[in-house]
Amino acid sequence: MWCDNCLLLLPLRAGAIAWSLLISVYSIAGGIILLEYGMFLFFVYPEWDIYGGISLLVALVAIVNLIALSNRSYIWIRVCKFLWPFVIVICAIRTIIMMVELGRGEDNITWECDNGGQLWPGSAASVINTTTTTLPLTFCEPAFSTLSRAFTVSLVIDIACQIYMFFLTWRFSKRLEHYADMKGPFSGGYYA
Repeated sequence: MWCDNCLLLLPLRAGAIAWSLLISVYSIAGGIILLEYGMFLFFVYPEWDIYGGISLLVALVAIVNLIALSNRSYIWIRVCKFLWPFVIVICAIRTIIMMVELGRGEDNITWECDNGGQLWPGSAASVINTTTTTLPLTFCEPAFSTLSRAFTVSLVIDIACQIYMFFLTWRFSKRLEHYADMKGPFSGGYYA
């Protein structure tokens, strides 16, 4: 017997649609912020582009999941059910690397904040991109350790949201698989 509401915080289909919309919105916002201002936080050239690209990949999978849930598409739900574990593993690796790199670059970020948001001179972005903007001073207002902790907590929450989205996708896929076995009200009840 299947439990219809095991571990679900929201109704299955509508909740999964809302959850995938939430994941896509904050992943797009995070990807854009990393692509725009990642050079001030990470100091090896393609690093911030890779992190921002992974955020946009998560948003893409969430949007595909949203469309599949909206259309009740069994094929696309199975595609998303296949993709989410890979995305979760990639994001877990990204989270670990980002936390290590933020800890490693703490002194450089402090230097940037002390010098009006200018790029750290040893940064690869200062050599590659000559027309750079400055780091918004709102990033420099709190202490770096608080900013680093908030960044780390948000990355861990992101992983938790993705795992829950995978669970919702898996659960909806199972519901679609068992839908063919259900009988309608004219065949002796909803469950036979």
